[in-house]
Amino acid sequence: MVRIRESRPEACPTERCARAEQPVRDRGLGLVEVVVTVTIMAITMIPLMLAALMTVQASSATRTASRVETVLANAADRVNRAGESCAGYDVYVQAAALAEGWDAGQASAVYHYYAPAANPTIAGTWVNGTCPGLTRPDGLVQKVTISVTSPDGKVTRTLEVVKSDV
Repeated sequence: MVRIRESRPEACPTERCARAEQPVRDRGLGLVEVVVTVTIMAITMIPLMLAALMTVQASSATRTASRVETVLANAADRVNRAGESCAGYDVYVQAAALAEGWDAGQASAVYHYYAPAANPTIAGTWVNGTCPGLTRPDGLVQKVTISVTSPDGKVTRTLEVVKSDV
């Protein structure tokens, strides 16, 4: 028969051994450690927040510019399809702004007509106005400059439309 001897740990005579046998307590985080951690997180988040803000602003500006371009193209199309007139094309230009839900004053038109020179070898000039008189003469060439401004006033676009029966 074999006997198994129980081994008992010997008592630790030194203070070092006594400390090793005691359970370790978690002291948690100190105030300085928490403040440093929050500061580091804030420093890394600021560029991300600024990038997100810049993306939103760029998207908004692009959307506004796109809407201005849409109104401008709509106004130019309406002026092109309108019959030649000495009364002007303000109604057509303003209708394009109203179709977008904007104030009619967001779109405007400036008129010039071409006055040929007496000598055909010399170039004529553009004169302010829609026509040289109250009635539309044959061969009239008109230049309509259409300007559209966004409701916030930040985006303005201009387009020239030349109308002629020549």
